[in-house]
Amino acid sequence: MTNKKEINPLLKQVLELGPPLAFFFIYLRLRDQDFTIAGTEYSGFIIATILFVPIMLAAMGILWWLTGKLSRMQIFTAIMVIFFGGLTAWFNDERFFKMKTTLVYGFFSAMLGIGLLQGKSYLAYVLDDMLPMRMEGWMILTRRLCAGFAILAAANELVWRTMSTDLWVKIETFGFPLALMAFLMMQFSLLQRYMDDPDGN
Repeated sequence: MTNKKEINPLLKQVLELGPPLAFFFIYLRLRDQDFTIAGTEYSGFIIATILFVPIMLAAMGILWWLTGKLSRMQIFTAIMVIFFGGLTAWFNDERFFKMKTTLVYGFFSAMLGIGLLQGKSYLAYVLDDMLPMRMEGWMILTRRLCAGFAILAAANELVWRTMSTDLWVKIETFGFPLALMAFLMMQFSLLQRYMDDPDGN
C-alpha cells in the first residue's frame, strides 16, 4: 500500500460515499419486512446491515486497487463495521450496529486526546502530507476536532437511544457526515493564517 496512484476525484467520492448510501436505500426498501433464515427471523435493518458489510469491503478493495493506498481511518472504520456488523447478525440485535458509530467517533476523540496529553498532534501525523500547516495550527485543530468527535459520539448515543430507527439511519447517513464536513470547513477557514507558505515567504 505504498505506491499511491491518483484516480478521478468523482470516482473516489463514489467509492467512499457509495456504501453508506447503499445501506440507506437498502434499509428503506427492507425496513417493513421480516426475513426468516435458518429458522431465525431477522428485521429489514439486520439484513441491510449484513448486506452493507460486503458492499463496503468491495468498495474499499476497489479503492485500494486503484490508488494503492487506504488511510488508517478507513482501515479502522472497516474493522469496526465488520466487527459490529457481525455482532448485529450473530445476536440479531440492531443495537450493536448503532453503537458502532459512538465507538468510532469516541475512539478518534480518545486517540487525539491521548496525543494532546503528550503534547503531540496525531492529526498532523496522519494529514501533514496533504495539509501543510505549522504545528501551532495543528494543535488548535486537534483540540477542536477532539471535542468535535466527542460531541458526535454523545449525539449518536442520544439519537439511537431516544429516537426511532428510521431517524437514526437518516442522521447516521446524512446528518453526522454533513455536520463533520461543515465543522472541518469552518476550522480550515479559521486556521488559514497557520498554513505554511509553499514559497517559504
